[in-house]
Amino acid sequence: MAKLISASEAATMIEDGASVMIGGFLNCGGPEALVDAVLAAGKKDLTLIANDTAFPDKGIGKLIVEKRAQKVIVSHIGTNKETGRQMNAGELAVELVPQGTLAERIRAGGFGLGGFLTPTGVGTPVAEDKEVKVVNGRTYLLELPLTADVALVKAYKADKAGNLVFRRSARNFNPLMATAAAVTIVEAEHIVEIGELDPDEIVTPSIFVQYLVQG
Repeated sequence: MAKLISASEAATMIEDGASVMIGGFLNCGGPEALVDAVLAAGKKDLTLIANDTAFPDKGIGKLIVEKRAQKVIVSHIGTNKETGRQMNAGELAVELVPQGTLAERIRAGGFGLGGFLTPTGVGTPVAEDKEVKVVNGRTYLLELPLTADVALVKAYKADKAGNLVFRRSARNFNPLMATAAAVTIVEAEHIVEIGELDPDEIVTPSIFVQYLVQG
């Protein structure tokens, strides 16, 4: 059974220098209460893994503005000018990963795979320092899995066991990230009793979830 804790308690589980996956897509489905708690707790030197860095005043974007990250691994940074400014000034390391590749690297991490082959990025800067494989005459990059110390995930509903339901486009990266961290902390809009969720609507089973926070 997942343990119900406060957002501030959740933040204490993240150490300075930790790697943290944060769900959401331009902050849609982003765990805003958890991000705010991390900010309030003064956590720093984080490696953030997310689809993007949102906006300067929203979710993960606040962590960038307050310089709490030393590195981000994301698919784009265009909606947060501060990320680009810090990158160009040498204040923040930015690893840009094609969006589909990022999702698959997280999935590989969550499912215990050693990596995967993709043609995406062949012949571009994405291929720098990566192993190249030729299969049946086609060239691929070997992409390695991504995992994290902690995943901060947003769900629409959770039962007290930790089974999760996501709502529409807010689903995005959240289910993948829930599988790929040593500790998964879920901010849920609604927390219900065990047995109240229709098994057919459960996307992430409770085995991946350690802590719940009321959103």
